[in-house]
Amino acid sequence: MKYIKGGVCAAKGFEAAGIHCGIRKNKTKRDLALIYTKKRAAAASVYTQNLVKGAPILVTQKNLADGYANAIICNSGNANTCNANGIEIAEEMCALTAESLEISPSDVIVASTGVIGQPLSIEPIKNSMKRLADALSADGSVSAAEAIITTDLALKEVAVSFTLNGLMCKIGGIAKGSGMIHPNMATMLAFITTDVAITPLMLQKALSADVQDSFNMISVDGDTSTNDMVSILANGEAGNPVINSEGEAYDIFCKALSMVTRFLCRAIAKDGEGATKLIECSVTGAKDKNTARIAAKSVVCSSLVKAAMFGADANWGRILCALGYSGAELDVTKIAVAFSSDPGTVDVCKNGTGIPFSEENAKNVLSADEIKILITLGDGDASAVAYGCDLTYDYVKINGDYRT
Repeated sequence: MKYIKGGVCAAKGFEAAGIHCGIRKNKTKRDLALIYTKKRAAAASVYTQNLVKGAPILVTQKNLADGYANAIICNSGNANTCNANGIEIAEEMCALTAESLEISPSDVIVASTGVIGQPLSIEPIKNSMKRLADALSADGSVSAAEAIITTDLALKEVAVSFTLNGLMCKIGGIAKGSGMIHPNMATMLAFITTDVAITPLMLQKALSADVQDSFNMISVDGDTSTNDMVSILANGEAGNPVINSEGEAYDIFCKALSMVTRFLCRAIAKDGEGATKLIECSVTGAKDKNTARIAAKSVVCSSLVKAAMFGADANWGRILCALGYSGAELDVTKIAVAFSSDPGTVDVCKNGTGIPFSEENAKNVLSADEIKILITLGDGDASAVAYGCDLTYDYVKINGDYRT
């Protein structure tokens, strides 16, 4: 398996496009994206656990009831959430997409991202749909990635190639997410495409399992968005025998999917609003997987830990504090903590107590733009990794006037 170029257009049979249609006032910002496969594809999605859900999620859930789709339409600049006519607008977006591509409206995944509670006019989308469809291209992944971002500073795009039964297969994805990130599926959106032949049932199983260790292990600010969605389309163009059960082929596919999702997770965390550092918390020695996940997520969610990382302060007591209130079953007297980055590694805690370390070395390690917090619980063999970022002055500045 290896990383390749192409994003959501790397897999055979997929095209994408992104344009400015007028939802966003800034005409230099793309705000409408389209991903399309002529061959009807197996489809799967996971959604936010927030009880307040954007209208597009409700429409997509209905459309994917049969497990198939041809297209994904997504706008940025407006979340189409908590609007009286939200369902109507989302359904109209599907209808317009279907008309332009000559497919069924029920074969369209629809998504929106942006400000909550602001009316979304269908007119800019309606007036631009033909132009968007005409712009579809096998080189359109970047333009689509640009069209789904809001406060993101960096594009999030990746693709992986691998073999199944001697055949070359590809899987790629794009994502957006910078603030309101605390997926529990999963403000983030991710769209993934693959040319692997797999049944909708097995595709959903693979995606649902994957997000437990990928998108559900990210936190930028602890806020679970109303519009979070991860969707995947598998059109079977690679020609491999259809994956309809667990086995070697399914395991290989899941590994490739994991490479894509974890790449996007790190990109989302690193691009957190106002962030200057990516924080990766690795928990090992847990008695079970769930304990490891809870512990790792608690640390990256801690505002005090995040603030300490911003200041390059090796305040390891905040990490033990976060572990202590996480709800994970652990023996404090067995915990060890270390910080690691390109400049090196510094041990700061063993057996639940502090040990002598060089503050100068620690400062150097924590001044890097990617930091690993290494935690050993000493209770078993399970492990998990969570992704987050530091908490900076700019986060407050960005969100203090986000709507206005």
